Amino acid sequence: MAQLSQVKSINLSAALWDEIKSHCRRKLAGDFIEGETPVRRAYGMLAGDIHHDLAIVRKVIIFKINARTVEPLKSYMDDVMGRYATPSTTPLEQRGWITDPEELMASYELCDRQGLTVLGTYHMHIVPWEHDPVRDKPTRLDTVLARDSGLFMFIISLVDESRPMIRAFMEGDPQREVPIILEAGS
Repeated sequence: MAQLSQVKSINLSAALWDEIKSHCRRKLAGDFIEGETPVRRAYGMLAGDIHHDLAIVRKVIIFKINARTVEPLKSYMDDVMGRYATPSTTPLEQRGWITDPEELMASYELCDRQGLTVLGTYHMHIVPWEHDPVRDKPTRLDTVLARDSGLFMFIISLVDESRPMIRAFMEGDPQREVPIILEAGS
């Protein structure tokens, strides 16, 4: 069986890319669905199949609940944010999404039932930084949080909402990018 670490490219259909962009834009607009934490950032999971060195995204799972304010997760993330986060216009206590453990487990169980492999998680960057105006790469914090996960980190850049971008990095490591093949029309 092929492993995520062997993947050399990722196929993403136009329909699933549209689903991801729609999720990000909806959250950015403050249009929240029932049961969703009212945070203007989108987080989710991508799952699919692996064929030799190609991963094919088959499913987008949105995460609704941000457990960032729940102890002991809050204290852990406060500490990590204080040590590794790059200063930004968004206050530290509003950064660092933590997926609700029950929601995360339910997502893994759904993938198991559907015979899908969890490829990784995605999140969006929206605030340009002087040293990184496009924000299409993992931050130092992203890399620390994804280390040893064995998963891809998908970064969605919505700094320019009219030109969203997606990039994939094994374990959030900027040196381990894997190209995403977007279906025509994406």
